[in-house]
Amino acid sequence: MGNVLLTGDRPSGQLHLGHYVGSLKNRVQLQDSGEYECFVLIADVQALTDNFEAPQHVRDNVYEVALDYLAVGIDPARTTVSIQSLMPALSELTVYYLNLVTLARLERNPTVKAEIAQKAFKGGVPAGFVCYPVSQAADITFCKANVVPVGIDQLPMIEQTREVVRSFNGIYGEVLVEPEALIPADEKSQRLPGITGNDTKMSKSLGNGIYLADDRDTLWAKVRQMYTDPGHLRVSDPGSVEGNTVFTYLDVFDTDAAQVDGLKEHYRRGGLGDVKVKEHLFEVLDVELAPIRERRAEFAKDKAAVLTMLREGTDRANEVAAATLREVRAAMRIDYFG
Repeated sequence: MGNVLLTGDRPSGQLHLGHYVGSLKNRVQLQDSGEYECFVLIADVQALTDNFEAPQHVRDNVYEVALDYLAVGIDPARTTVSIQSLMPALSELTVYYLNLVTLARLERNPTVKAEIAQKAFKGGVPAGFVCYPVSQAADITFCKANVVPVGIDQLPMIEQTREVVRSFNGIYGEVLVEPEALIPADEKSQRLPGITGNDTKMSKSLGNGIYLADDRDTLWAKVRQMYTDPGHLRVSDPGSVEGNTVFTYLDVFDTDAAQVDGLKEHYRRGGLGDVKVKEHLFEVLDVELAPIRERRAEFAKDKAAVLTMLREGTDRANEVAAATLREVRAAMRIDYFG
């Protein structure tokens, strides 16, 4: 069996720069390498675990996420893009896998714990949210993915899937494939902070992101808001680069490292204002995002074509998932009629 890659996103909002440097760029490179059979899942069922009262919001963002995929270079001729809720085999696999995981283990998952704390659910945490790592295990195993590109914060989720696979194979026989996480090689890209700083990760739910769909004016407005050094009150004052979000972004996006080092040195000794550094960052980001914005606008002109891409990808993914489900049922001795 060759290398199979599975990744995806929750359609709880448009995708932002954190997604782009943490995962999307890597996906496109892996797709273009020709070394992988690629599957990308729009995980709307998982999005509903904390957006169950706003189904239209999730529905709208399925389309928006699909546009983001196409804009960054995901090619439906080489990557199967599917919608989670339209794949019934995933729900059935999730039910079977739930028997292999304890509630205590789910509650100990660091990613789940962090997200529960961040979302501050009113009226209690939905059971579906606590259990979504099991749903994610179904997503990964339906195509027998052995590679899952993720950000470093998602490593506990992949480990949970590996545990499910080991439990299943130990009880029922070697059917499922144990996946490996693939994180960006560049450590600076693994956790891009939001524009408000304070080491808070860029997040759709926190509203601190720069989105791939943002126009130039919106991009500049967000760059202007970026957290810098609160002690850098005058241009002549020496400034701190550490914890300065603008310089964190320059480290990730400016390909001229020598120029960035020069800006840092100037900022530290004084004489370089925040506005000047932000203007430079804006130009760097706009060079990166302008082609993505233009492609996104072009794809948005034909919504029917985008929906056709999703329908065809989902049909293809359902064929693969159905084949895996047949193997799972046979291994569990519940294939009663052959």
